[in-house]
Amino acid sequence: MSISYNKMWKLLIDKNMKRKDLKEKAEVSQNVMARLSKNQAVTMETMEKICSVLQCDIGDVMEFIPDEIA
Repeated sequence: MSISYNKMWKLLIDKNMKRKDLKEKAEVSQNVMARLSKNQAVTMETMEKICSVLQCDIGDVMEFIPDEIA
């Protein structure tokens, strides 16, 4: 199963925010932003900060994508 943060990037566009703005307001590191950009796992603490800044629920910023069964 993989993670997608596409919902978060779309929400940033809707809120007219840049990734840099999110990084600063959520007080997360550049490393965390890089992990998000690569759809890699981050801590729940990080997701809580992001959801707080964006005033949304975790399901509004990320989703799990099932692996295709061959």
